[in-house]
Amino acid sequence: MKLVVKTILAAALISVSASATVLATVNGKTITSEEVNAVLMEGTQGRFTTLPKEKQEELQKRVIDGMVMQELVYEAAKKDGVLNSPEYKKQFDDIVKRIEKQLAAKVWQEKLLDGIKVSDKEIKAYYDAHPEEFIQKEKVHARHILVKTEAEAGKIIDELKGLHGEKLKAKFIEEAKAKSTGPSGPKGGDLGFFSQGQMVPEFNDAVFNMKVGSITTKPVKTQFGYHIIYLEEKQAGKKATLAEAKPFIEQRLKQEKFQKEMEAKMKSLKDSAKITYNNK
Repeated sequence: MKLVVKTILAAALISVSASATVLATVNGKTITSEEVNAVLMEGTQGRFTTLPKEKQEELQKRVIDGMVMQELVYEAAKKDGVLNSPEYKKQFDDIVKRIEKQLAAKVWQEKLLDGIKVSDKEIKAYYDAHPEEFIQKEKVHARHILVKTEAEAGKIIDELKGLHGEKLKAKFIEEAKAKSTGPSGPKGGDLGFFSQGQMVPEFNDAVFNMKVGSITTKPVKTQFGYHIIYLEEKQAGKKATLAEAKPFIEQRLKQEKFQKEMEAKMKSLKDSAKITYNNK
């Protein structure tokens, strides 16, 4: 039942462009980046791009694996004649009836949203009235080596002591690939950029107090084990410019206008309709 629901919703609600990147192929059927991203954004309630790089990669892999298995099960069901069975046809018709109104409402609301406009004057007024919303936190680009014991971490630190510049970075990457137990190990411990508060407190406090091009001189203990951290880059916090903030503000104001217009339209529809409630 769940497979049928997912198949119909995917066909009805996800449009795949010809330019989407193919992430996997299952017996000739492609799974694209657009399909995967739609699932990821829905599953994280639109917050996927704010997650740490490692978490993004983990979730993407899980979604792709799930879609591959779904396609394989669908093919097996077709071969077994499930799509021609009375049970399938009845459930298919029941689901179509249920989502018909949902899909019509979705498209109707999308058309209403598309018609809403936000002026540059409104965007500028919001930007000036809410300066605190556009302060970008300090960010760092770091690498780490994760091991199980403090002794292991201490030994690695001793091996890295005395190295500087590119030699230190190259050796750190080499050690991370060989010894780190974290998922970033094969990438030389690369965690990408992240801002204040995204990592666990012990790791966060250590890395944001480091100098670029240096490593932690003592192992950093967290719930995951012991870390040796290398700070590759640092970006100071700053206020986003109006041009940078414009897309966010425009979308926010558009949604606010949309909510008000929807409330007015729903009230109008309800007021003009004949509705009877049968209270038992």
